[in-house]
Amino acid sequence: MTNDYCFLDNSPSLLALRLFVRVALSGSFAETARFYSLPASSVSRHIANLEKHLGQRLLFRHTRAVRLTDAGERYYTDVRQILESLELANEHVSSSGGGPRGLLRINAPVAFGRRHIAPLLAELQSQHPALEVELTLSDAFIDPVKEGADVVIRVGALGDSSLVARQLAPQRFVTCAAPAYLERHGVPSHPEQLVEHNCLVYKGTRGIQPWYFRPPGCANFQRFDVNGNLYGNNAESLVEAALQGQGIVLFPTWLLYQALRERTLVPVLDHFEASGEVTLEGIHVIYPENRLRSSKVAVFLQHLFRETGERPYWDN
Repeated sequence: MTNDYCFLDNSPSLLALRLFVRVALSGSFAETARFYSLPASSVSRHIANLEKHLGQRLLFRHTRAVRLTDAGERYYTDVRQILESLELANEHVSSSGGGPRGLLRINAPVAFGRRHIAPLLAELQSQHPALEVELTLSDAFIDPVKEGADVVIRVGALGDSSLVARQLAPQRFVTCAAPAYLERHGVPSHPEQLVEHNCLVYKGTRGIQPWYFRPPGCANFQRFDVNGNLYGNNAESLVEAALQGQGIVLFPTWLLYQALRERTLVPVLDHFEASGEVTLEGIHVIYPENRLRSSKVAVFLQHLFRETGERPYWDN
């Protein structure tokens, strides 16, 4: 039979179970439909048939959100574990003959992903031609489980999480400007003097990024308020403005390393340690615990850590 909406052998179809889990995670029929490239009406019919088959209501449907019933909560927990085990079993069997295969979903911040993740994929996939990669770049902090990501690159604070986290590299911040800007406006010798300069400030989903400094031997960072005529939620655009001589920026070396090597941007206040957060946070790879057994995740992490190096190449 070819009807997608029927159940074979009196059991729910795998698609119906996957759709239910996605709706439970996202709280949205429309988002689930986009994720699986299906009409929203098709998702709704699958879920309705699933509920009819079970004789239980799994979801409360509201105009703005969808949430699980008590029965839905219990069913979701069991079904999600079953689907994860099935996915790993399929991967282990299909990979046993010729290395990892299938789709690897990676999420990373926009600038870091463009500069340090995307360039690694060609070699990785040439070594493992059966491996497909879906790379999503976003500066929003996503939940890998909710978004269906296998691996997430997290820059900065991790927050409380039940996910597995491995530090890829520490972060080192640099305050810098183009030589032309410093010739016109002078070189600050203390963070207090930044109020006299045009500072190009990152303003993302968590608001304006503060600038912190501490002198050698000091344990605590001190916040210094800065101002300028350009704020932006894209770090690379602010770096480009700095390259044009518009002002001073404070960013990690993984973003600035090429400009610093080429001396198109030069460090200032380098006798102070700088940070974009009150504590120095690293770059981490996070993933659900069940992905530890995934060969797709294993080969990607091995490749990523090897290419980055024990001391990251952007700090060499």
